[in-house]
Amino acid sequence: MKVTIGGPLKLAFRPWVEGLENVPAEGAAILASNHLSFSDSFFLPAVLDRKVTFIAKAEYFTTPGVKGRMTAAFFKGVGQLPVDRSGARGAGEAAIKSGMDVLERGELFGIYPEGTRSPDGRLYRGKPGGLARVALATGAPVLPVAMIDTEKIQPPGKVMPKLMRPGIRIGKPLDFSRYQGMEHDRFVLRAVTDEVMYEIMKLSGQEYVDMYATAMKRQLSEAAKAEKEAEKAAKAALARAEKEQAEKEKARKEQAEKEEQTEQRRSEP
Repeated sequence: MKVTIGGPLKLAFRPWVEGLENVPAEGAAILASNHLSFSDSFFLPAVLDRKVTFIAKAEYFTTPGVKGRMTAAFFKGVGQLPVDRSGARGAGEAAIKSGMDVLERGELFGIYPEGTRSPDGRLYRGKPGGLARVALATGAPVLPVAMIDTEKIQPPGKVMPKLMRPGIRIGKPLDFSRYQGMEHDRFVLRAVTDEVMYEIMKLSGQEYVDMYATAMKRQLSEAAKAEKEAEKAAKAALARAEKEQAEKEKARKEQAEKEEQTEQRRSEP
């Protein structure tokens, strides 16, 4: 996949990279990145010599038919691990277990602490469960990663990607061994996550928003729904007003015709 996908990707988009020397040549490490685009999971592994394993929703691996099998083979090839998201807690535990398995094999594990893509290019609050628990349970160093401008390559609604140079900054590894064995302390999990997000913010230069991206997406969805309903109501009100105006105009014309007919009858000998 590095040859068939990574090679052409680097040739076409020529991503620039800073901090490659921070990625260990061997041994376990966690790459904690901001998440701007679907392509993040392709650009980051493409610029590294080592394999990076990310987590993907189970639907990518279980869709029936030829297309489903091809999709499953593709995601397996690029190092994605299926996680069932049918239950929030079950999905979180599955993600943690998957990450620990990857790190115990001495490999690189990629994770997006925000939990979902940024809806507007800003950096959102990291979720304290997955990243911090995996880091503390395994003792693996955490490398903050900033993906830059990847959301501009193929904005929502655009079919053809824009040829431009995205960037990747990889920060120095963060050591959380001082919290070893405290992976069930929610205050420690929050402290670890916030420290990582702060480093990502410094690397990316993004504006930080102290709320979860999922909550912002929900707000945006509700606002869009409300706007759509308001637009629909406005159109309905306009249609009613036009109908009422048309009925008044029709009644006026009918009244005028009646008055004209009455006047004609009066003028007849």
